Amino acid sequence: MHAMVLNQIGAPLEWVERPDPLPGPGEIRIKISACGVCRTDLHVVDGELADPRTPIIPGHEIVGRIDRLGEGVTGLSLGERVGVPWLGHTCRVCPCCLTGHENLCDHPQFTGYSRDGGFATMTIADARFAFPLGESGEDAALAPLLCAGLIGWRAYKIAGKNAGPMPNIGLYGFGAAAHILAQVAQAQGHRIFAFTSSGDIKTQNFARELGAVWAGGSDEAPPEKLDAAIIFAPVGALVPLALQAVRKSGAVVCAGIHMSDIPSFPYRLLWEERKLVSVANLTRQDGVEFLKLAPQLGVKTSITRYPLQQANQALADLRAGAFDGAAVLIP
Repeated sequence: MHAMVLNQIGAPLEWVERPDPLPGPGEIRIKISACGVCRTDLHVVDGELADPRTPIIPGHEIVGRIDRLGEGVTGLSLGERVGVPWLGHTCRVCPCCLTGHENLCDHPQFTGYSRDGGFATMTIADARFAFPLGESGEDAALAPLLCAGLIGWRAYKIAGKNAGPMPNIGLYGFGAAAHILAQVAQAQGHRIFAFTSSGDIKTQNFARELGAVWAGGSDEAPPEKLDAAIIFAPVGALVPLALQAVRKSGAVVCAGIHMSDIPSFPYRLLWEERKLVSVANLTRQDGVEFLKLAPQLGVKTSITRYPLQQANQALADLRAGAFDGAAVLIP
C-alpha cells in the first residue's frame, strides 16, 4: 500500500510505501477509493489537538470497498462499499458508553488521529464503525458526508434540542459542513443565514446559490434574529457575535473539535435563557440517521478532487479557503 504520512507535527506529509496491513479480529481491510480532507486534519497536522499519534496517516472521511475480513466479522461482505468516520473505536465499558454516549467514550480511537486513516490506498477499520453505503452515488461525492455531513447533522440535532423551533438558522463558517447542512435544513423547512469571513464575496455567493436567504460577513448582524446559530469556523471570537444574533432562549452550538479562545463577553449576551453548547464527535446512530436521510433529501456535495500524492496541496488550499465545499483525495 501507499500512504501520505505525518511523521512530525507541523511538517509536510510524506509519501511512503508500506506492506499491505492485515485486519485483526473484528476488523476489516478497505481498499480506499476516496477520502475527504477535513479541517480536523489541519488541526492534527498543526498540532492543535493534544497527543496525536505519530507517525499517523490522517484522513477520516473514507469511502472504499472491503477486500479482507478479520476473524469474527459478521454483517459485512467482501466487495461491499463502506464508509469510515472520525469515531473509529470505543471501549464499550466506560460510563459514557454504557449510557448511550459513545461519542464521549473515555478510551476512544479516532480515525486519522489515534489510528491510521484514509490518506492511503488501504486502511484497517473496526467493522462496528464502518457504515454500509450501498451502490447509489459516486465515491468522491459521498466522502464528505462521513464527517462534514455527520458533525453538521449532530450539531443540527443539538441545536433543535436546545432552541426549540428553528425557522431561522445561522451558519458561521460556510465550508464543507455548512454547505451540506444548509441543504438538509432547507429541505426540512428552515431558512439559512450564512456567515463568512468579512469580504468573502465568493463564498457568500456560493451560499446564496445553495439557497441561503442572506449571506454576509461574520462581523455583520443578520437582518432578523436567529433561532439558533451553529459555529463551524474554529474562531472563538464568533461566540459573542452569535449570542448577540440569536433570540431569547435561542442556542449557539460550537461544532468544531478545536476553537481558538473565546473572549470575555457581557453576561447580557447569555441572559434571557440563551444556551451555549458544544458538539463532540458523533455516534453510530448519527451516522445511520444521516446516511439514510441525505439521499432522500437529494443532498449534493461540492467537491474539488486531488490525487492522493497532492494531499499537502489539498491541506494548504483548505487552509487558504481556495475552494468551495470540500476537498477529496483520490488514490
